[in-house]
Amino acid sequence: MHIVSTVKDMRQVIREVKVENNTLGFVPTMGYLHEGHLSLIKRAKLENDIVIVSIFVNPTQFGANEDYDIYPKDFKRDKQLAETAGADYVFYPTVEEMYPTGYKTSVDVSEITDRLCGASRPGHFKGVTTIVNKLFNIVEPNRAYFGLKDAQQVAVIQQMVKDLFMNVEVIPCSIVRESDGLAMSSRNVYLTQQDRSAALILSKSLMKAKKIINEGERDLKIIRNTIIESISKEAPVSVEYIEIIQFPSLEKIDILEGKVLIALAAKVGRVRLIDNVILEVQK
Repeated sequence: MHIVSTVKDMRQVIREVKVENNTLGFVPTMGYLHEGHLSLIKRAKLENDIVIVSIFVNPTQFGANEDYDIYPKDFKRDKQLAETAGADYVFYPTVEEMYPTGYKTSVDVSEITDRLCGASRPGHFKGVTTIVNKLFNIVEPNRAYFGLKDAQQVAVIQQMVKDLFMNVEVIPCSIVRESDGLAMSSRNVYLTQQDRSAALILSKSLMKAKKIINEGERDLKIIRNTIIESISKEAPVSVEYIEIIQFPSLEKIDILEGKVLIALAAKVGRVRLIDNVILEVQK
């Protein structure tokens, strides 16, 4: 596996790889890799000739008072994990490389970025779409792999790719969970033992909602209240939002039907976590 740190060198790699008509699978990450990331790399390896993983903690998607300065980092560990999972190249640029002095261009997807996480993190998705656009332009992948733990991010990137006629297929991949149900996240490392135990209520409440839907419940208020009542029993958990919406359009719904996203965000102790389930609901 090779480490590449500059745009110039990465583009040279792409030229050499594409001469041989290889397909490129791309997994963009912010590092501190876990089994969720590794599942993306493994799938990319199954479906492509060459796999490129980027590791870059993107400053423009962090707001004021968020955790950019303390976001977990361990490149030596990440490098080993990426190689074991099947990565052929790791793109590991600096902030100065990705945002050179004087840059003035951003990419902004409207409307669907104003809700869910976008409502409380203004500018977050503008940072996401800008950096993903940059990475797509550098790597020129055939396929790019994203985890559905951040379902809104997947929807936003799919919209950007569609609107800008980007020549890349976005592959959404299922959430990977710990054995106890907690959705894997690099931020889980921040949780105290007590908070980690409390965080399990997020996935449990979503599974309870899924269960009553599968049993025939269609009343949105009852479903939402089921989640609220489950979470309210855990003292260190503070709900930011609970939404039941269409996916991937992220439009509000009055009737529970079709592809539906039940998404939530909550503070568990000092750590902000997100989780969701996506269901195909018959009327």
